[in-house]
Parts: sequence; C-alpha cells; structure tokens
Amino acid sequence: MSATKGVRVLVVDDHPVVRAGLTALLSVQPTLEVVGEAADGHAAIDQAAALRPDVVLCDLRLGQGPDGVAVTRALRARSSPPAVLILTTYDHDADLVRAVEAGAAGYLLKDAQPAVLVATIETAGRGGSVLGPELTQRVVQTMRVRRAELSGREREVLQLVAEGLSNRGIARRLVVSEATVKTHLNHVFGKLGVDSRTAAVAAARAAGLIG
Repeated sequence: MSATKGVRVLVVDDHPVVRAGLTALLSVQPTLEVVGEAADGHAAIDQAAALRPDVVLCDLRLGQGPDGVAVTRALRARSSPPAVLILTTYDHDADLVRAVEAGAAGYLLKDAQPAVLVATIETAGRGGSVLGPELTQRVVQTMRVRRAELSGREREVLQLVAEGLSNRGIARRLVVSEATVKTHLNHVFGKLGVDSRTAAVAAARAAGLIG
C-alpha cells in the first residue's frame, strides 16, 4: 500500500460511463489512489502487472475475453497478488461462489452506497476479507447444494418442476408413473435439505444446477 495516498486501485469495467463514474468517485477519496483503468479482461491483467495496484475493482461481465472471475483467477495466481473485488449488477449465488472460489476478496453490487464501496476497498487493501455473514452463508449454502450430486433424472424432474409442470404432467412427459416422480422429488428434497418444490427450485437455480 502506498504510504502517501493509501490504497492503490485499478478500476475495470467495460462500460465507459460506469468506469468514469467509479474513477471520479474513488479519486476524491483521501484514502484511495486510482492508478489506472481497464475496459476488458486482457487489459485488466496487463494493467495489474504494470501498475501493481493493491486492489482491483472488477466488473463481473466484461464482454468478449476473460470475465471478472477469470481475471480474478489470473491475478490471484501471481506472486504478491492484488486483492480483487467483484462489482456487478447480478446478484446470483452461482456467480458469487465462482468469484470466491477464484480468490476474490469480496463481491459488491453496483447499487451499493458509495461509503460502503470505499470502506470495502479500504478493507481489501489492508488484506481483509469483505464477505459479510450473509454472503458467507450464501456461499456455504450454494456450495453444499452443488455437492448434492443430483442424478441426471433428478435434475430433469426438477427442471420440469421449475417450468411449472405438476407431478402428473412430469410423469406424462417422462413416461413414468406419478409414484416415480414423487420418489425422485423426495430424493431431491433430501439431498438439497429442503421440504418443498419451491425451495428445491430456488436452491437449485441459485447453485446453477438448473435453468
């Protein structure tokens, strides 16, 4: 961390207006120093190597090329890597888990208050984790659901539930008995730790197991 200006930040976003807005906001903070900007994943990786920021504030979706998760993975694999904060409009548990697994220090939504964003960058710049209790719980839950190892037929049944089919409709679609459908759903409920069709669909979608 710089002894004069504080936390050195690289801003990565493929939307020029958003990137400019973030840069303007962070540049006036006495504890932060924006050392560069990048519009795509390749540029982010190159700029991070050249500028050696303390924190890379990186959009999740970056158009063509590496996304924010791939950028995080590449940067965290280096010696003396910067902390990476993922900033996104997408509040999806599957994306959150991907970012954490890649080594991201935190995950922020773009509607976060400016003071929260600044404080989060400061914490990451000091080497701290900025995943709060709620996000940590979501990560743990999503990873548990992913490890549930639903069979192909169980996923198929759950996907049809998500599409609004009744047990009878699913049985007709799959040419099986309603009793078989119920058995598959009971297995799904047990594996996911839920007790309803709605909860099963929500958990599976959050974990990226079904569409």
